[in-house]
Amino acid sequence: MSDVAPRPLRADAQRNREKILTTAVRVFTTEGLDAHLERIAKEAGVGSATLYRNFPTREALVEAVYRNEVAHLCEAAPALLAQEPPVAALRAWTRLFLDYVTAKYGMIDALRAIAATGNSPYGHSREMIQAAITSLMDACTAAGAIRTDIRPTDVFAALEGIALTSAGTEHRPQAERLLDLVLDGLTVRP
Repeated sequence: MSDVAPRPLRADAQRNREKILTTAVRVFTTEGLDAHLERIAKEAGVGSATLYRNFPTREALVEAVYRNEVAHLCEAAPALLAQEPPVAALRAWTRLFLDYVTAKYGMIDALRAIAATGNSPYGHSREMIQAAITSLMDACTAAGAIRTDIRPTDVFAALEGIALTSAGTEHRPQAERLLDLVLDGLTVRP
């Protein structure tokens, strides 16, 4: 086993990889996993060879899409806190969580198949998401804007419950109403 870190991608190669991942999320979410990879390559504006060089199998693409979505979701927390008051940042982040769940829902069968082979596409995603929720709630607590008797694990469980019952774009309005209910119950009223 080599201790040498993989060479970073050239800027154009990184852009192509990001375009593929962004397009794949959209296509998998709307069409499911039977979507043709060549279509993803075409819509991303890259050749099939570029797609397969980055993601040699459908499973590799699905796993990379999932991991990328988790990373974007978790990276959004500090960015939102830098731009918005804490409660607004938490509210905006929960909407991003719904986007993440909708994308994951479109890929769930493939993710399960990958997990069944012994390769866990989930890795540390649960811990990463929990850390994002904790940072948002800590900022809200420091601002005196939310109740202190509710833990981040409670909010995560509520988000998971909403996701479980309201996954999919057709249920988005209901999911948003449920999020508002949870967040309104969390907020301290003067």
